[in-house]
Amino acid sequence: MNKKKDGFIRLNHYLSNAGISSRRKSDQLIQSGVVEVNGKYVSKLGTIIHVNDIVKLHGHRIKNKKKIYILLNKPKGVITSTSDRYKRKTVMDLIPNFSNNRVFPVGRLDRLTTGVLLLTNDGSLTEKLTHPKYNIKKIYHVLLNKKIKPQDIDLIRKGKISLYEGRIKVDFISCGNRKNRIKIGLHIGWNRVIRRLFKKLTYQVIQLDRVNFGGFTKKNLKVGCWCFLNKKEINNTIKIHEKNKHY
Repeated sequence: MNKKKDGFIRLNHYLSNAGISSRRKSDQLIQSGVVEVNGKYVSKLGTIIHVNDIVKLHGHRIKNKKKIYILLNKPKGVITSTSDRYKRKTVMDLIPNFSNNRVFPVGRLDRLTTGVLLLTNDGSLTEKLTHPKYNIKKIYHVLLNKKIKPQDIDLIRKGKISLYEGRIKVDFISCGNRKNRIKIGLHIGWNRVIRRLFKKLTYQVIQLDRVNFGGFTKKNLKVGCWCFLNKKEINNTIKIHEKNKHY
């Protein structure tokens, strides 16, 4: 039986599609005994349900929602969050309000970093783009406060620099003619890893722009602008990324 074709789906996938959480976190919800299907609590992982079954979380019914995919060219000075207690501007202020189909940022860019950011209510995509096991590549353009020394480029390229999380392995690093403009690609998703890397080598990052995130680019989007992506564009980009992830 083709479960997907016949309307059957794993419960954790259903929760993820509804924008509740990633599949991994959905598994945790299921195991905690707060999810019920057709009036019965379900705690067994791998449970298969029908898309027309009545699913509730903490007593509230959940429905699969329309998938929304937004590509944003994040400007400087904007928080990557759904809200901010200090009332600072967030990425949510740059896009429409989708009411019941609320979207969330996929991962984070710090307040001063610009560039490619995805927002969606698709939990499965969010997990694929943020969980370390999927090996998602990021490419950044970096402007430093001074020219970088060739020996420092060599240290970074050879993975000789370490932070408290471990050694920093990069896919590539290159610099322009002025020697203070850097292009760097890596799979690591550690917090503020680029800024901390160069700080350890006594450089200050003046500008940091993410130009590629898992194969997604800014296209021709101006800073602060956004566009919708469709499911086909999402799937094609992910497939290309997975095909070329060993570079």
